[in-house]
Amino acid sequence: MKHALRSTVRSIAAGALACLLAGCSAVDFYWQGVSGQMSLLAGSRPIVEVLQSTHDPALRERLLLVQQIRAFAIRELGLPDNGSYTRYTDVGRQFVVWNVVATPELSLTPEQWCFAVVGCVNYRGYFNEADARSEAERLVSAGHDVSLGGVSAYSTLGWFHDPVLSTFIRYREPELARLIFHELAHQVVYVKDDTAFNESFAAAVEEEGLRRWLAAQKNRADAAQLVEDTSRTQRLRADFRNLVRATRERLRTLYESRLPDHEKRTAKAAAFAEMRAEYERLKASWGGVPAYDRWFTTAANNAGIAAMALYADRVPHFNALLAHAGGDLPRFYGDVKRLATLPKQQRESRLAAIMRGTTVASGGPSGPGYLPAVQVNAAPVK
Repeated sequence: MKHALRSTVRSIAAGALACLLAGCSAVDFYWQGVSGQMSLLAGSRPIVEVLQSTHDPALRERLLLVQQIRAFAIRELGLPDNGSYTRYTDVGRQFVVWNVVATPELSLTPEQWCFAVVGCVNYRGYFNEADARSEAERLVSAGHDVSLGGVSAYSTLGWFHDPVLSTFIRYREPELARLIFHELAHQVVYVKDDTAFNESFAAAVEEEGLRRWLAAQKNRADAAQLVEDTSRTQRLRADFRNLVRATRERLRTLYESRLPDHEKRTAKAAAFAEMRAEYERLKASWGGVPAYDRWFTTAANNAGIAAMALYADRVPHFNALLAHAGGDLPRFYGDVKRLATLPKQQRESRLAAIMRGTTVASGGPSGPGYLPAVQVNAAPVK
């Protein structure tokens, strides 16, 4: 483990040094990422060791649950069987990283940042909250809408064995399962420069994984309560996403119009005010549950709406592709991997055709690198 860490640090350090010698302004950002990741790994302990030594019964119960969820992910979902989620790190803070997302003042198109290895992404992650806030303030000063949010987990895409973190170990069972399924899915397929594709694929696997996990718990004494609680959370999530989606469409129409900018700003403020008022009505219908109060505090702007789209917009497309695969996850993963080899515009056209339920031309004979012609129905929106 230590030798592997040293080798990896040397590799990343060499890349950062090359960046510095080339005059790259991102070197400080790379170094904070390197040191933050190394700290997580160096502070991790095998779960079996923690189980033997902990005096916290709640932590013991959650770590045992993680072991069950991980085994299920490998056995039933075909997700990677490696060292991920076999170790535990107490991070010592509420979030492991803070992500910054930014858009222009009158646009829903998120800014991109490009890095070695992972390519271009629509967010910038910091292990130090103060650094994230400094970057957010710089972007706001430049006239951007900015969303700054704490993140409980992320995937290193198989470059490292991701540990279980104290930032999410206390999650309720369905959310803990969702998170593990989602992050392991990133190790199956990852496409450079396409955050929406990557996140929507992982979210689709997360949804299907949770559905199968709940079905497998049917003989538990608390099975009915587990399903009921999960269904309620999903209803709240669907209500919130529908609200954000409606606001996004209103804003998109506004920003594409020929109105002068000062009128767009006025209409933009009205759209967000209406969204907040509708959220309060929704919350009342939920019995006052403050499910998304934090989002309205930190991300109710163009950037927050754009970030939501990255995670949710294409989930129905991947659901449709999974339905075409007959629910066979390994076959589905193969189809997604073939999509991932295509140029972005062609990949998006294939996904759009799948959602429309039209025939997807393979572009050639069946075989590696091709998606067969398919006829599917559109899946319901998440």
